[in-house]
Amino acid sequence: MGYRSVFAPGSFAGRTILVTGAGSGIGRCTAHELASLGAHVVLVGRKEEKLARVAGELAAEGHASSQHAVDIRDEAAVRDMVAAVVQAHGRIHGLVNNAGGQFPSPLALISKKGFDAVVATNLTGGFLVAREVFTQSMCDHGGAIVNMLADAWNGMPGMGHSGAARAGMFNLTQTAAVEWSSSGVRVNAVAPGWVASSGLDTYKDPAVRALIPTLRQQVPLHRLATEAEVSGAIVFLLSDVAAFITGEVIRIDGGASCNTKAFPMPDHSNSKPYDGFHLAAAPRILDDPKEQ
Repeated sequence: MGYRSVFAPGSFAGRTILVTGAGSGIGRCTAHELASLGAHVVLVGRKEEKLARVAGELAAEGHASSQHAVDIRDEAAVRDMVAAVVQAHGRIHGLVNNAGGQFPSPLALISKKGFDAVVATNLTGGFLVAREVFTQSMCDHGGAIVNMLADAWNGMPGMGHSGAARAGMFNLTQTAAVEWSSSGVRVNAVAPGWVASSGLDTYKDPAVRALIPTLRQQVPLHRLATEAEVSGAIVFLLSDVAAFITGEVIRIDGGASCNTKAFPMPDHSNSKPYDGFHLAAAPRILDDPKEQ
């Protein structure tokens, strides 16, 4: 049993796609979907062992990949990594700028070091990767970039550092879409809401862990997204059928960003998730009440 993508087999055959944050969560899922469609996926992340695990999963299904353990906040390391990919594969057809991370905290308690770290990971690092992919490959050959945002349209209370960085990445997406268009480069973004991925298990604060199982009550579709639902939107934006789409963002939040909190939200189970990722596993915090 392999990845059940809705896209045509071979859609990305012969293409090299770089995926940051590929060792877990949405990045891992997207790497699997792209590989199943014929792409050579370059797995990028900070932890070599996590990348090796994903590479092993892909190899077990007959998909080749390459791995680069890099901190995307390190400008020289990013430059060298992109150069190595271009040297090995000739060009980079697509970039999934997925790497990111944050921690919950009210603004008044966020230190400058903490704020800078989150902005560096979610904004500056993404800029560095996109810039190097453009200047070293896409400026001559064209390509498609998909950046990662979040549901931060009405502020992001409890994660203001991440909200600021994601808002910056949205503006950067729009700017790059204009500046790089003459090179045949499209730049778009996805903005997931709450996703049932492994990242939910990384939060240790008891108040946050108690909140997570209740999040679906704020979503009109009354559930969390699957990783495959986010991956599908990313793959669409990378694909040929999105050839006239640039500077846009797809919200993948079940309608949460439209919820004014004034309209009654009845409990229901009428939204059926798309579970295309054959190796997906529900976060323990959602699956086991004791984990809450």
